[in-house]
Amino acid sequence: MRTAAEIAQKIRAGELSAVEVAQSTLQTIREKDPEIQAFLSLTEDIALEKAAQIDEAVRLGSPVGPLAGVPVAIKDNMNLKGTITTCASRILENYRSPYTATVVDRLLSAGAIPVGKVNMDEFAMGSSTENSALKRTVNPWDPERVPGGSSGGSAAAVSAGFTPISLGSDTGGSVRLPAAFTGTLALKPTYGRMSRYGLVAFASSLDQIGPFALSTRDLALVMDATSGRDPLDSTSLDVKPDFVSALGQDIKGMRFAYIKESLGAGNTPGVQAALDRTREVLESLGATFSEVSLPTLEYGIAAYYLICTSEASSNLARYDGMVYSGRVAADEFNTSMSRTRGEFFGHEVKRRILMGTYALSSGYYDAYYSKAMKVRKLIAQDFHRAFQEFDVLVTPTSPFPAFKFGEKSADPVAMYQSDVDTVSINLAGVPAISVPAGYETVDGRELPIGIQFIAPALKDERLISVSDAFERATAGAYLKVAP
Repeated sequence: MRTAAEIAQKIRAGELSAVEVAQSTLQTIREKDPEIQAFLSLTEDIALEKAAQIDEAVRLGSPVGPLAGVPVAIKDNMNLKGTITTCASRILENYRSPYTATVVDRLLSAGAIPVGKVNMDEFAMGSSTENSALKRTVNPWDPERVPGGSSGGSAAAVSAGFTPISLGSDTGGSVRLPAAFTGTLALKPTYGRMSRYGLVAFASSLDQIGPFALSTRDLALVMDATSGRDPLDSTSLDVKPDFVSALGQDIKGMRFAYIKESLGAGNTPGVQAALDRTREVLESLGATFSEVSLPTLEYGIAAYYLICTSEASSNLARYDGMVYSGRVAADEFNTSMSRTRGEFFGHEVKRRILMGTYALSSGYYDAYYSKAMKVRKLIAQDFHRAFQEFDVLVTPTSPFPAFKFGEKSADPVAMYQSDVDTVSINLAGVPAISVPAGYETVDGRELPIGIQFIAPALKDERLISVSDAFERATAGAYLKVAP
């Protein structure tokens, strides 16, 4: 599969037709996605109309964007005007977007072609995409294993070679964990670097949109096209993106450190080997390596699940069957609302709403939510102290490769532990990238391993430099479409 950069260059040069690329992509998805089940819907009319506009602009010699004609898959919690946006939930099965999310709009303005909306855990609540109410997306590397979550469809679309780039969202690891499980790259930006306008909210103080790709250059192109201040999102930051310029940088002298708390016995041999290999590669480029302790990280999972469920209980209160969603009719409002939410919300969504409502309730707020917010501050302070001494922190993205369907879904606590290396980054608001760094053979199949690089707030471009240096030093050996 060509990279986004290659496709755009050939379309700008007139060597490829954007319409032909879009048609070929859509045909490939129709033929092969029944095995993967990444896509919930195709946006063929929008894709072909946009592609025809790009071809006409190229014919006339008019300027086209840096992603001209590049097919993109969009996680189905981002609005695209005129399309169904389900959040993989039955309660929004027929909701048609009246507007387009800022990040999606900016991607389209850069010339990208939206070919479809992809599957996810319902309302982004999950680590495996098993919580989707609509489809079961499989891992392209092994159909018996999960693609990770909640952005499993976004990762699978890139890993399977359907699209060179996709958009996901990350509340506690939801682009990085699927990237690690599917052998793709994914960046979780600093909170505020990308607008959340038009992203259906799960936990507003944690949610961030992030891209997937199979080359660091493609990630950089997407970030330059989509990040920056948005007047429609008061939490967005007025920071000029400069990601493409971060490519090709020398990382000699850069100070790396393993987070000691992520080097525990829970890491599989393949993950440990990938960590060792990553150190060897970066040291060969002139970087230095050490270890640093962030003792509050052991409380990250508990704090995260108190905060995110509390925010979810508030955000999801709007789905009452009266405006946005499907409705179970009843003679009385409260009965209709109760039946609607009981019928159309999945088990995990109900669980998190109940957990969050309890944590915010009178008499328990101080014991749970308030205490979790204090822990969040301590975690952020631990990261701040570590970055006084080191430029980049390193952990596994996940302690293990992709697990089988049903292996953890019966035990919510075991599932939540999948995010042990990722949630604290969202709590601290700092950026992190998951980079494919090796493989582990499990049950006779080769499965990808991801390594996570973490940088200080607003140093997102540094992660692009590190990822690009690693990619060049390994000759892209771990960046490939699933076999």
